[in-house]
Amino acid sequence: MTSTPVLRTPFMLPNGTVVPNRLAKAALSESLAGPGLAPGDQIKTLYRRWAANGQGLTITGNVMVDRRALGEPGNVVVEDDRHADDLREWAGIVTGGGSVGLVQINHPGRQSPRTLSAHPVAPSAIAVPGTAKSFATPRELTGAEIEDIIGRFAATAGVVTAAGFDGVQIHGAHGYLVSQFLSPLSNRRTDQWGGTPENRRRFLLELVRAMRERIGADKVLAVKLNSADFQRGGFGEDESLEVVHALAEAGIDLLEVSGGTYSSAAMLGVGGPVKESTRQREAYFLDYALRVRAELPNLPLMLTGGFRTAAAMEDAVASGGIDLVGLGRPLAVAPDSPAALLDGSLDEVVTQPRRAGITLLDSLTELTYYTVQMWRMAAGKEPAPNRHQIVNVTAYALRHGLDAIRLPLRGR
Repeated sequence: MTSTPVLRTPFMLPNGTVVPNRLAKAALSESLAGPGLAPGDQIKTLYRRWAANGQGLTITGNVMVDRRALGEPGNVVVEDDRHADDLREWAGIVTGGGSVGLVQINHPGRQSPRTLSAHPVAPSAIAVPGTAKSFATPRELTGAEIEDIIGRFAATAGVVTAAGFDGVQIHGAHGYLVSQFLSPLSNRRTDQWGGTPENRRRFLLELVRAMRERIGADKVLAVKLNSADFQRGGFGEDESLEVVHALAEAGIDLLEVSGGTYSSAAMLGVGGPVKESTRQREAYFLDYALRVRAELPNLPLMLTGGFRTAAAMEDAVASGGIDLVGLGRPLAVAPDSPAALLDGSLDEVVTQPRRAGITLLDSLTELTYYTVQMWRMAAGKEPAPNRHQIVNVTAYALRHGLDAIRLPLRGR
């Protein structure tokens, strides 16, 4: 078996928080909220299954800032402290095994299914492309509404850290609201929130400012950011690097690198050819992470997407390219894999369902396949990865309704 001494080394974030090792559970949107969109019994059961499995950092799935704006059915929503007891219990579960616990905070913007929102909002009144009209055309946000959403992010951050979480992560990737502000394809505004790259990133930087002010310097403030959205004329690597420089100057503690949107799902590894260099190194966005590292050597970096072997994880960290390895889908089917990777008893996590070669079907199958495994664990069962292959998963989707599982998985 492979020895992984580098993966076992602790890592200190700029705010002083020490991550016990280099493996992180990336955000997976659980769609398991309890009554009133609280973190109820099912999500707590799921995180108990993950709590003592070895990863040094645990990031929750989407926690939304507005119950009128959900990305998927069953999102947890934190607008105030009405669910403080549930949040304290959830935080205790997440951090009880020694893992640093962050809450991923998000707003879907236009990426809210019609079944959840007939009148979504966005930077500009531009519909999500390439999704078979699953999402309604949004209404353009007013300046006052933008300021309100910034306040909501800060309020949510304050509530969850007061409940016992070690910090928060802003979801700035995968086509959600922050990503919509950053992209020239979805942000056509001509006011202070759009029109130039500087104005398009103003929303994200204002979130960082407001949230840092609310949570203080001793809590972790992380950002998940697209390297690019992989759409012609969209948010590209050069502009993304400019955003990263601004985030570093603003004092974030951790940057998680991802890429793509649900119109171009690069973060899932489907829908297009994979370069041989990427295939060999496994990580989908390592080349971009290396560009960030070269320009900002002191900014802590987490990379999620594609990692499957201990050797590739070890090499990515030992080379100095990244600091933390994010594991999303592997933990849905092999929840004990972090501990096994760290002690050298596991060389590779094999997770992928069979694919049909049809991009839309493959994306749907990927999302549903892993969500079903999480729902099994939330019910107190073990994952059953061999039971949910392409026919079974598609049948499940049709039986339970496509909108219930169309876009449920937000971390890789």
